Amino acid sequence: MTIWTLALHGGAGPTRDRTYDREEAHMRACLEEGGAMLSAGAAALDVVEAMVRALEASGLHIAGKGAAANAAGVWELDAAVMDGATRKAGAVSALVGFESPIGVARAVMERTPHVMLTARGAAEFAAAGGFAKVAADYYTPAVARPVAPGELAHGTVGAVARDIHGRLAAATSTGGLLGKTPGRVGDTPLIGAGTWADGRVAVSCTGQGEYFIRANVAADVSARMLYARQSVHAAAAGALADMAALGGDGGLIAVDAEGEIAMPFVSEGMKRGLATSAGRLDVRTFR
Repeated sequence: MTIWTLALHGGAGPTRDRTYDREEAHMRACLEEGGAMLSAGAAALDVVEAMVRALEASGLHIAGKGAAANAAGVWELDAAVMDGATRKAGAVSALVGFESPIGVARAVMERTPHVMLTARGAAEFAAAGGFAKVAADYYTPAVARPVAPGELAHGTVGAVARDIHGRLAAATSTGGLLGKTPGRVGDTPLIGAGTWADGRVAVSCTGQGEYFIRANVAADVSARMLYARQSVHAAAAGALADMAALGGDGGLIAVDAEGEIAMPFVSEGMKRGLATSAGRLDVRTFR
């Protein structure tokens, strides 16, 4: 059997005052489905989009249905997808009123000459493309609590994969910071900051986006692998440490061209899981 590998995350914002059994069970089911797709020869790009779409729809994470409104009571969502084989990418930011931001992001990649569409332009594009619309009552925030002034409470979902043909891809989607300022955009839709894929590695990040942007974390993983000849584990840990040195927290998932997976985090926990063609399937939050 040719090697395939899949990793998912549901955000680096878990706290130890609650359990995440439902989230872990759903993630396990997603990994089983995605693994079956990869085993059957599906492209990494198709699988990461499908996985993120399922995580968005679950309502269990701060993305898609589980996202929280911004400070003005509006749901502004961000997403990005990147194909490692071609380095084509698509993203949306501050998207309002649509069920699956990741689907719209892929359409930006495939139907336009652009990489990112934002706000009204993104919504008009999604409407013209026939994407499913939703109203405010669609959302059931996975986390609904007061946010202290200056607190960067966060959550994101993401997927990275290596398919049986050796192609890599990454996808990420988020509702952004809890109670965020209207118009705020984090690292998720910024190619290189929160999402990246090339011939070496695919990366999806989660955490305090302002810090991930300042450290350009996702692309930094690839740069460390190329220029410093680091393994995916060393590169991911180093890029994350550089971000943490600025004062941020969070984590990432990454898979390299050989199918090796790294899932480091510098937050209290990170909902994450992996599945491989060797039969490994593991889902965890804290340990």
